[in-house]
Amino acid sequence: MKAINTITSRTVVMPNTDIDTDQIIPARFLTTTERSGLGQHLFSEWRYTPDGEPNPDFVLNTEQASGCRVLVAGDNFGCGSSREHAPWALVDYGFQAVISTSMADIFRSNALKNGLLPIVVNEAVHAALIASPGANVTISLGARMLTLEHGERVPFDINNFSRYCLMNGVDELGFLQSHLPAIERFEKVRA
Repeated sequence: MKAINTITSRTVVMPNTDIDTDQIIPARFLTTTERSGLGQHLFSEWRYTPDGEPNPDFVLNTEQASGCRVLVAGDNFGCGSSREHAPWALVDYGFQAVISTSMADIFRSNALKNGLLPIVVNEAVHAALIASPGANVTISLGARMLTLEHGERVPFDINNFSRYCLMNGVDELGFLQSHLPAIERFEKVRA
């Protein structure tokens, strides 16, 4: 998992509400347990026409979206089934953070465990971001702060453990493995 400390990026905006995990990564692409390679299928039903060509009307296919690492999504992002492939696809595509007014709990948990920072903001901040696609934002995970293009600073919540894992680029298993010597010493004392 790639460590995240500060993200500075333009935003890409998808204001649709209730974007579910099947829209993020359709079920037919869930045949792998590999985290890489799913970005090409991200939002597949919207990104491609029925004959497989890029849909020129879909926001991710526009020049303005190229290189954006922050997705501003509509309310209730990541609802639906609990597929972990959804954050895998978003990260593999290149996103490092998703900002919305609310996200499904399971999606949020899966995102945090897979190197994607979910940020929930209030409706006023969200409306400003929706109204300004392509705005430059900076996210400081260490300071738990989102800085908007015009300088407004917006604090966001994240639990300490998830923050530590994201900042150090480790998942839960990697965190446990980093404490292996202490675990082994403890087990020797108990034996």
